[in-house]
Amino acid sequence: MKNYILIVLSLFTLLGSAQNARKYSNEFLNIGVDAAALGMSNSVVSHTADVNSGYWNPAGLVHLEDNQLAALHSSYFANIANYNYIAFAKPLDDRSTIAVSLIRFGVDDILDTTQLIDDQGNINYDRVSLFSTADYALTFSYARDLPIPGLSYGVNAKVVRRIIGDFANSWGFGLDLGVQFESDNDWKFGIMARDITTTFNAWSFDDDKLADIQNAIEGQNQTVPESTELTIPKLQIGMSKKFIFHYDYSLLASFDLNVRFEQNNDIISTSFASVNPALGFEFGYTDLVFLRGGVGNFQNELQIDNSEDLTFQPSLGLGFKYKGIQIDYAFTDIGDQSVALYSNVFSLKLDFSIFR
Repeated sequence: MKNYILIVLSLFTLLGSAQNARKYSNEFLNIGVDAAALGMSNSVVSHTADVNSGYWNPAGLVHLEDNQLAALHSSYFANIANYNYIAFAKPLDDRSTIAVSLIRFGVDDILDTTQLIDDQGNINYDRVSLFSTADYALTFSYARDLPIPGLSYGVNAKVVRRIIGDFANSWGFGLDLGVQFESDNDWKFGIMARDITTTFNAWSFDDDKLADIQNAIEGQNQTVPESTELTIPKLQIGMSKKFIFHYDYSLLASFDLNVRFEQNNDIISTSFASVNPALGFEFGYTDLVFLRGGVGNFQNELQIDNSEDLTFQPSLGLGFKYKGIQIDYAFTDIGDQSVALYSNVFSLKLDFSIFR
């Protein structure tokens, strides 16, 4: 009878597909932070060395010399969804650093029309209310240099909170582990293992709210979804090197392999794991202006005639750094999260050395 609640029903349809181990659980954590990294197609796991390392590879936090603050805002799906990120990092001593970051990805002011039509069939717009659906991730990071020269490690502890209005909410917990190594000839290597313990999410549902949408559309009964989900581990392996030309010019080249332990449409895919490469470049002038580019997200896309075409996602970026202030821009897609082609992303980074 209440056929005006398609948005709410679609949200629960997504939840209803839950399994004990979802392939695409907590996907908002795969979008990425920092426009500089997004402009290089996220191929930064080996050389990330600032406050944003808490997301990309916490081992890179050991390179901080002073406190740093970072922030990012971007909008997706014609400004329907907003993605916000803020992070702060602080060196503890010459060998260790801590950081904390917060991510929110949400859609606000969704119309709740479950009460639009009363039991007598009358339409009453005063019964319409608004609700939000939002995903939060709070991450605590710790990084430390190891006794072996050039080798460092970092650990993330994540708390995930997901909310769908008053209908459902969940808490989740997980761990990440990162390692970086810089060789004597300036080659850098990195490994980032995400959700190494599998990130666990436990959902709870409001039975009264669920009852409101039971039999809302004839023949499409909404059943209570699985109350638990697990995010399976992912692995990112990278290498990079920075070349200096005539003192003022630099070229940073980076290559990453993104490994997911599932079979999908990645360019290399088996029943055990799928591998997706990413390549990024950063041209710099006097450590002041940066031009970035990258290519990644290689997919074997199934066409309407059942043939497969290889597709990929390019990205571009610009950056400007003056003293302790850095502003970056990326023209890129939101990766495998979005049906939109491209997105514009801006980020800001502040090094507290500017105040000294």
